[in-house]
Amino acid sequence: MTLLTVWPDSGPETTLLRTTDPEEVATELKEHGVRFSRWSVVDGVTAENALQVYEKDIARVSETEGYTYVDAMEMAPADTDEYRVKAAEFRTKFLAEHTHDDDEDRYFARGAGVFYLHIGDKVYGVLCTAGDLLSVPANTTHWFDMGTEPDYVSVRFFHDDDGWIGNFTGSDIATKFPTFDELAAGHL
Repeated sequence: MTLLTVWPDSGPETTLLRTTDPEEVATELKEHGVRFSRWSVVDGVTAENALQVYEKDIARVSETEGYTYVDAMEMAPADTDEYRVKAAEFRTKFLAEHTHDDDEDRYFARGAGVFYLHIGDKVYGVLCTAGDLLSVPANTTHWFDMGTEPDYVSVRFFHDDDGWIGNFTGSDIATKFPTFDELAAGHL
């Protein structure tokens, strides 16, 4: 179940909003140009079959938003050094606050992750779970946490095949807020 938590950007000592109501999540985020919606969840989705399983939904979003390239990514826990290295590398890369010159649309077909949107003087922590589509507008300051043991399949939308290039702010704000593991432990 999706969880939206809003804090002042000074730190998480005060919670301004905490909700699991999808309509409230969508309404709150829409005020900042962030699109949020839910799709039906299909069991057994992998990176190999996600584009086919969600073909109609993907086509609708691509047509509406002008996306020309879509792919699927999967992280699944494994007791291997390769998984541990890849998980740590990917997590570290996205934990630093950054922006992109393009929108970042991601659909969670399986698993979960947290997008932290730093908008104005607030941080919006959106714990996305299977069925959630979140669109972070271009140039929105944010970071993403997939947790210490990433486990998800996500569909990613692009306006070109260069993917997202992060423009890192150098801020340490991400270290001041609850991690994916902390939010998920109290919620999932």
